[in-house]
Order: sequence, then C-alpha cells, then structure tokens
Amino acid sequence: MRNLISFAFALIIAGPAHATTSKPELRVCANPNDLPFSNAQGLGFENKLAEMVAGELGETVRYTWTDEREHFIRKTLNAGKCDVLMGVPAGFDEVETTRPYYSSGYVFVSREDRALHLQSMRDPRLRKLKIGMHVIGDDNTPPMEALSRQGITQNIVGYMIYSDAQPKGRSRLIDDVAAGKIDIAAVWGPLAGYYAQHAGKLLAVTPITDTAGFGPLVFQYAMAMGVRKGDEALKAQLNDVIAHHLPEIRNLLRRYGIPLVETPARAAG
Repeated sequence: MRNLISFAFALIIAGPAHATTSKPELRVCANPNDLPFSNAQGLGFENKLAEMVAGELGETVRYTWTDEREHFIRKTLNAGKCDVLMGVPAGFDEVETTRPYYSSGYVFVSREDRALHLQSMRDPRLRKLKIGMHVIGDDNTPPMEALSRQGITQNIVGYMIYSDAQPKGRSRLIDDVAAGKIDIAAVWGPLAGYYAQHAGKLLAVTPITDTAGFGPLVFQYAMAMGVRKGDEALKAQLNDVIAHHLPEIRNLLRRYGIPLVETPARAAG
C-alpha cells in the first residue's frame, strides 16, 4: 500500500483557518508538480476538487506547496499545517477517512495498432514483451510484484515515478509506449489515463484482471479524503460535500481520463 500512498498524497486540503480575511481559508498542502493530481498552476483534478469543496463550505483556497514525501502525514496533517488529505485509500488507518469519492485500479497501456488486448496478469505474452513500470524507491508496485512472483523480471523497464512527469502533461513512460520503445506499461490508473489521453487515440488503456492468487496484493482501491483522528465534524462536512456533488466529481475525473471502477476488487490469496 505504501506505493499507492505516495500517489495519493499529491494534495492535502486544510479546514477553516482562523484568519483575518473576510472568508475562512481552505488551506491546501499540495505538490507543485504532480499532475494529474496537482500543480502550482492549479491544473490538477485535486486542485479543481479543492475549489469545489471550498466553494461549498464558503471558503477560499490557500496553498502551501511541498514535494516532501518522508513522514508526510506527521509533517503536514499531524503538524496542523493541513486538515484534509484529498486522496487516501478508504480505511487507511493513519487517518479518519470519508466515504470514497472514486475508485480506480492498475491498468495496462499499449498502442492501439498493436492490438494486444492484454488484460490478464497471467498472460504468457508478458514473458516476452518489454514492460514499462514505475519505480517507487524500494517498493514494488502490485503489477511488478506479481510479475516477479512469476519469474518475469528481465524484460521490465523501470521509470522513476517522481521524475517521470514532463511539461505539458507528458510522461516519459507513456510517451515511450506511444513511440514503440516499450511494448506495454502497467501503471496506476489515474496516471495512465491522464497521460494516455494526451496521446489522443493512439493508446489503449485496459484494466488489469486475473489478479486472484497474488494476495495480499491489491490492484484496485477506493479513494477517499482523510482528516486527523477524532475530527468527526470535518469528516461529516466532507461526507456531505461528496454526497451532494458525487456526479460532478465523477465528471471531473472523467475529463482527466481517470479510469473508474464501480466496486474495487481486492486480490484474493
């Protein structure tokens, strides 16, 4: 799960601050270069979601930019700099989580003209294809771990997740799939869908299936907002916003190309 948390901590919204402005502030701790989640220009979907939440609560958004990843919760949420985490797995035990506002999962990305139609994590073609994957420190993503368990390692090409994003919504990993430098990529859905969308109709994005037997690996997650332990009042406010604006939130995610799943499926061991 740790690797997903790195993705999910792209944006943190803080609750009302006791400021001298005419409107209370929704303080936001966000990564300034973490599309599709957030960036300093406010172009990420979590930037837009922050504006939606702030508007509903009668607040204005104020950002604190940070790309720090070590001890993230301790240094932001638990230090009082932020009051809400915009994207955490539902049930994440370090925080109180709201009801989920979207669910997504890992996907394969390949060129449409290759007609691979590859979905299964057990497809024998994975032993011969050149497979691109994000590398997150010492952690393996679920697809990488699943391939490793099958002895498939020599044909994997790693891309550092924190240096993958390029200007104008581009990803080196996804660009290399489009250019034919690698055959296929296995990527967290929001990243894959957003960057593939910028390649026009050149790329196919397909949910990864056939993950049973790879437990306790999880390939799909329900995503929620998180608040500090015990902050039930703010959690209730956020749940109300999600409940009343879920269709708008889903439409926002679709505009960013985020592949959505209705019911997250955990890998069964």
